[in-house]
Amino acid sequence: MNRRQLILALLVGIALQVAMVIAGHGSAAVRDWFALGGMGISALAGWLAARGGTGWAGALAAGGIAGGVCAAVGIGVSVVLGDVPETLLLMGTAASLLTGLIGGAIARAAAR
Repeated sequence: MNRRQLILALLVGIALQVAMVIAGHGSAAVRDWFALGGMGISALAGWLAARGGTGWAGALAAGGIAGGVCAAVGIGVSVVLGDVPETLLLMGTAASLLTGLIGGAIARAAAR
């Protein structure tokens, strides 16, 4: 796992998640896309984290970490703003961890 790539992926993923949540706080049209948008951002973060020449285990771990952490932050902000229930924190983070893993797998497969 490339630590520098992981940090970059976390920063990008968290920034995008928080931007989406803030936009959704003021717009129901954006809020309607929280689930798909959030998982897409987590997949992107997973892809970014897994770039950098790691093996399969490192790519999947980095992808899952990046996808899950950036989602947890985004969902946490959304809970604090009152836009989603607290119960979504666990389920949404788990789903985004999985999409981060998928992003990591795509990055690793593309590197071959």
